[in-house]
Amino acid sequence: MRAWVAAIAGSVFGLLAAPTAPALEPDAAPAASPAEPFATVPPPGDHWLWVPDRLLHHSLLIDGDAGEVRGILDTPTELMFPPPLVSRSRGEIYSADILYSRGTRGTRSDFVSLYDWTTLAAKGEIELPTRLGQSNTSFGYAELLGDRFIALFNQFPQVSVSILDIDRRQFVGEIPIAGCAAIYPVSESRFATLCGDGTALQVDLDGEGKKLETRPSARFFDPIGDPVFMAAARDGARWVFVSFAGRVHTLDFSGASPRIEPAWSLLGEKESASGWYPGGLQHVAIHAAARRLYVVMHEGESGSHKQPGPEIWVFDLDTQQRIARFEPPNLTAAWIASVAGIDPGSFTYRLMEWVMPQEGVHAIVVTPDERPVLFARNAERGAVAVMDALTGEVLRVIGDTGLAGPTMRQP
Repeated sequence: MRAWVAAIAGSVFGLLAAPTAPALEPDAAPAASPAEPFATVPPPGDHWLWVPDRLLHHSLLIDGDAGEVRGILDTPTELMFPPPLVSRSRGEIYSADILYSRGTRGTRSDFVSLYDWTTLAAKGEIELPTRLGQSNTSFGYAELLGDRFIALFNQFPQVSVSILDIDRRQFVGEIPIAGCAAIYPVSESRFATLCGDGTALQVDLDGEGKKLETRPSARFFDPIGDPVFMAAARDGARWVFVSFAGRVHTLDFSGASPRIEPAWSLLGEKESASGWYPGGLQHVAIHAAARRLYVVMHEGESGSHKQPGPEIWVFDLDTQQRIARFEPPNLTAAWIASVAGIDPGSFTYRLMEWVMPQEGVHAIVVTPDERPVLFARNAERGAVAVMDALTGEVLRVIGDTGLAGPTMRQP
């Protein structure tokens, strides 16, 4: 803790001691604003990532290959905003925002902000008559359905999903989903939601984005004895949920009704006896082409499902067998080194990696391309690891990615 405080203090004092720019003379004219933006954002690469920072109220757009920040998107003063959405074909970014007229009180406004991808300039907004929900991760609270509709989860005054039409730039309607939560996209006209009675609900839309019909699944998990995490991984029209005890539940939403596939376990007898559990906040990811499932794991006990994990286990989705165990780097050391200006190749940095505890990671994302990378993040450390998703090799650590946040999203 003392090292952490010293690192932050050194950074702050260094900024305070930095020389300030000279003031303009009274008769000096301000520089003219350029007609065009001084920098633009290129099309997103295969290994780009949004990294939201809940304390600084913005999302960093990082290039995982270069290890650099390509842009920043600000949000209102929210702690638990979902990562931005991106339509590559439209060249637009969508941010689900909440704003109070007096900062933390006053008249509330719920809206989706629209930004140009190339300039990150605001293009407008779509106001919502409904109230957006938020949670610790806000996983599945704002999702694109194909390239036409945006689905948004509301928690009050009723639990529902709002649909926005991007073409028309307007609110379409509200779909009640009492007893359920989160949005799991399936197609442009279909999404699923997870329900508290151990089922899932499949929702179909018509061509205008209005509710066509809903179909519940059979009960596929025990919400009392072994609940599933809300964070899940998508495999086309299938969604994979992992339970607190390590059971894997897969639902196929490609048909008229949800189809439940046989459940299986991440754990053998040896791992169960050693107290291994899945854990974290965005703890599962899938590489569909390689048929690989990635899960953050830790040694804990019943009720430790939010703890970060020092390992990421890799499973073959078809054989349901573990094929690898990856160890992410020490993100505590990486973050403090970036704040204190310590060279990652130095002896001091290597000593920090050895001395400082390995806190593990809360969140992972795997890119879907042919040479995938695995991003890993601790919710309380401003660093992101970039690993080879096929071998587990640590390619680099991006050590200056903000202060805190539990989620990530690919654009």
